[in-house]
Amino acid sequence: YRVLKPGGIACINIGDATRTLNGDFQLYSNHSRILHSCLNLGFASLPDILWRKPTNAPNKFMGSGMLPVGAYVTYEHEYILILRKGDRREFTGGKEKEERRRSAFFWEERNVWFSDIWFDIKGTGQNLIEKTTRQRSAAFPFELAYRLICMFSINGDVVLDPFVGTGTTLAAALACGRGGIGIEIDNTLIPSICSLLQSMPSVANAYNRQRLLRHTKFVAKRTEEKGPLKYANIHYDFPVMTAQEKELIIPELESIRETEQARFIVSYLNTPQCDFF
Repeated sequence: YRVLKPGGIACINIGDATRTLNGDFQLYSNHSRILHSCLNLGFASLPDILWRKPTNAPNKFMGSGMLPVGAYVTYEHEYILILRKGDRREFTGGKEKEERRRSAFFWEERNVWFSDIWFDIKGTGQNLIEKTTRQRSAAFPFELAYRLICMFSINGDVVLDPFVGTGTTLAAALACGRGGIGIEIDNTLIPSICSLLQSMPSVANAYNRQRLLRHTKFVAKRTEEKGPLKYANIHYDFPVMTAQEKELIIPELESIRETEQARFIVSYLNTPQCDFF
């Protein structure tokens, strides 16, 4: 709360825990305890998100199997708490308003991203992070961090992750055109973090191109079903659903350079991806 700017957003991904202690099975509601503490600090609570994490494990059900009373509900979701410091952020300067317009998301993305249950993001089965490192750091998927950063910040903002772990949040921030600061108590994770960040130009650019490609496929389907879209994006010259998407531009990373241990400078191209206009 102390380091967050007025109007800034904090997102906390947390799962509740189930434990059997002295033969007594209970749910430990981590999310409600954290939310209570955040409200006491002065945060305003915004509508949260349930991240549904399906599992196909054959033994996922807990308790007495098919018999009543002793069986327990299986938890397959985690919470994403969304909190704001103070009043809603105001965009006053011309440059800040311009960056907000450039940071817009697609209409079809908004319909998925701002729903209260996310079914479409799988667990940490990503290739960005080696398995043993994921197990030690409680890593979450790149898409989850990327989506939240796009939703609640604009180009040029700085994203802080006080429990940086494998660096997924920092990697997503770079892909979104944001700065990033990560704090991690486990020094043995630094090589994994640095390795991930150094790989980001190719990884992020491929990911962002897939985002553009998904939009062009949406446009083709929408046009076939309901006719031409009314607006066009000024950078890519492809159709968009609303006027708010006209200045949207997705960052293209040019290079990343380590200036000293675990400190990086990222360069971006000033032009849109050439194969999308």
